Amino acid sequence: MGVGGNFWELLKPYAKYEGFDYLRNKKVAVDLSYWIVQHETALKSSNVKNPHLRLTFFRTINLFSKFGAFPVFIVDGKPSPLKSQARIARYFRLSGSDMKDLPLIEEGVSVDRNKFFVKCVEECVELLNLLGMPVLTALGEAEALCAQLNSEGLVDACITADSDAFLFGAKCVIKHLNPKSKEPIECYHMEDIELNLGLRRKHLVAVALLVGTDHNLSGVPGIGMETALRFVEKFSEDEVLQRLHEISSGSILPLDADFGSPRKCARISTESPQGPKTPHCSLCGHPGSKTTHRKVPCEYCQSSSGINCSKKSPGFKCECAACDWKREEKEHRKTENWCLKVCKKIKECSFSSNEIAELYLGNEVVEGIRPCLSWKKPDLEMLVDFSAYYLHWDPFYVRQRIFPMLSTIFLREKALNSEDVLLDGQYEFDSIQRLKIRCGHQFYTIKWRKSMSVTSNVEDSVSSERYSVGSDIQFEEILMDESLNSLDELDVPQVHIDGGCHYVSSDENLELVQNAFPADVDRFLKQKEVKESKRKSRYSEGTVETPRTPNMRGDQMAITDYYRSSKTLKEAKSSEDFVTGSETYRLKGKSKVSSETLPKSVRRRLLFG
Repeated sequence: MGVGGNFWELLKPYAKYEGFDYLRNKKVAVDLSYWIVQHETALKSSNVKNPHLRLTFFRTINLFSKFGAFPVFIVDGKPSPLKSQARIARYFRLSGSDMKDLPLIEEGVSVDRNKFFVKCVEECVELLNLLGMPVLTALGEAEALCAQLNSEGLVDACITADSDAFLFGAKCVIKHLNPKSKEPIECYHMEDIELNLGLRRKHLVAVALLVGTDHNLSGVPGIGMETALRFVEKFSEDEVLQRLHEISSGSILPLDADFGSPRKCARISTESPQGPKTPHCSLCGHPGSKTTHRKVPCEYCQSSSGINCSKKSPGFKCECAACDWKREEKEHRKTENWCLKVCKKIKECSFSSNEIAELYLGNEVVEGIRPCLSWKKPDLEMLVDFSAYYLHWDPFYVRQRIFPMLSTIFLREKALNSEDVLLDGQYEFDSIQRLKIRCGHQFYTIKWRKSMSVTSNVEDSVSSERYSVGSDIQFEEILMDESLNSLDELDVPQVHIDGGCHYVSSDENLELVQNAFPADVDRFLKQKEVKESKRKSRYSEGTVETPRTPNMRGDQMAITDYYRSSKTLKEAKSSEDFVTGSETYRLKGKSKVSSETLPKSVRRRLLFG
């Protein structure tokens, strides 16, 4: 939840949508509880077995390989007594129970979290350890430790939907990732919030105290986000929490509180007019009577003839010192009365503002964090056993899905160490097949060859048979049954056999491939440039280029070029069939008519098959 009162809606105008590679080579702290809750909510109506494990598996691989980030997972520790009380209150509210029966928790005692949720967290931690990801346990809230790592520069951003991460001191919070968008990362920077709202961290804490948080659900009844913002703006960052404490502790207003602006207060004290009220002209509205202006020209109307003044316009306001003072005094009293009403509401609602403020502003101290931030290679054999036990996954399914993570690790190590090594001890780099564009993002499709030096055991022979005989259909059926959402989809490597050799094709980041195999990338780009120049020259000469199959081409043909070439060939073939005889023409006509009765999906397959 975080801060109440639609706090995210307040921050929405100041969000930045960063590019796809924004997180590449950056460390990010992930609130694991947020992931688990999101998974359970999204898939509670499905029949997926252990959705928290399944989606944690896919999302971690996605974040590590596709986005190129180094995730650090944070687990909640022992909840504070304030949050325990708020959690019980939320349960009573959702269940429709009478809030009068709400039990009180003894001071300093916290209530343990839901046992089922704790079990889900433990299973996810075990899975993450097998994937080689660092996992840290917070003393209290996970978002507090995420914010600490971010504020100390140990990570570059936090991934969480709890808006109170800003109150704990986070500098950059990522709320939403969408790998299928050209601008996938919804990112919030604290410096942008401070610049646009004019509120700093303690101001936001004060706002949270008024509108409600995870530690005080209701906040102050009758005070919404707009009122809270307007109220805290009247104090500086250093005094806002102290003023709020003084008001809630008993005093309606602190003796030295001043809710008017300093400039206005100075004018009120120094420019207060003395004596009776100055009369104003009924025609022009300026100081002086209408009779006086007939004798002496009005200095405000700038009239040379002393006969008439200029008629005042609708909505006219006199700008003389007396009228200006009166307006400011009226506005000051209005503001003061409004603030008194807010202060009365705060006083009537007794809440421990100091305890909640200290909880947000206190530093989450966890010793020995830096040595724990290390990423290891996945324990593939143990991961296969774990997935078979908890998710009932086939070993070959697990190996295929984790391949993007293994290839990412291999490319990173290859860039640092040029010695010949094998991917997962089995595959070696073969070639760059093509430059692939998906959702506006570019990738190299890399072809990996099974090393001949690797001795094929019984498991390899079985996997080869399954890969070559309809394995893609089997894996696709698994995906359809478990209904991956757009955030967790993986680019599944394609496995095939050619000339007795086993190959795996995967989509890899351009920068990683360039750093690992610079010579191969240069060779591919030169070949691509030569092919492109040949294709353009053929079109300029008026010749028709025969469409090539995916195995023959080194790059992906643009769809406009494909239709242009295929349309020309189709027209030429149709005219040839027409000349050969009326029988052929009738047969083709009949085929065309019958194809229109087929479903649209079948005709599309016939077209692109």
